[in-house]
Amino acid sequence: MSMPLAEEHEVQHLPVEFADEKESIKITGFWMFLVTDVLIFGSLFSTYAVYRGAVAQGPSANQLFQMGPVMLETLLLLTSSFTIGLGIYAMRKGNVKALMGWMLVTILLGAGFVGTEIHDFVSFAAIGATWHTSAFLSAFDILVGTHGAHVTFGIFWAVTLLFQLKKRGITAQTARKVFTYSLYWHFLDIVWIFIYTFVYLNGKIV
Repeated sequence: MSMPLAEEHEVQHLPVEFADEKESIKITGFWMFLVTDVLIFGSLFSTYAVYRGAVAQGPSANQLFQMGPVMLETLLLLTSSFTIGLGIYAMRKGNVKALMGWMLVTILLGAGFVGTEIHDFVSFAAIGATWHTSAFLSAFDILVGTHGAHVTFGIFWAVTLLFQLKKRGITAQTARKVFTYSLYWHFLDIVWIFIYTFVYLNGKIV
């Protein structure tokens, strides 16, 4: 039985990641996963809010934070949000080479972010500012470290998607996977904006 003309016209104008009904349902399921991640980060932000003044004998946020590396991390991550957006645009145009190119740039920017963050953590540890030092540093390390772990996972996820795109090209399944990855990456950018504002900027002001 052929698809009604109006319905066929509507499907043809859907983005490629929504063109297949089964795959689009999986996108809805991924939104539910992101909701659980919101709850996780919400609890970590709440914990940090309670303990940010509990510095014991260790350094305070104002003494510890250096805004230069934080600004670099912010620039890298927000730029990567733009590049994955360009990748989605290329995907919807059917340009697999451009999609893979923008995903590779996103991976490199994400790796730069993680590398800068690791350097910060190592620098803190070198002066004795570890999660053992105070409740403030415990809450800080867990919050920022959890976000960094998410970014690291996202980098490896993107690498696996590149292999799939190289092998299969843009299909309903690979398009759905790339789109859900973009949702995940944008979510991490939003979380970082809250970390930058609530943790770093607030820490330098208070």
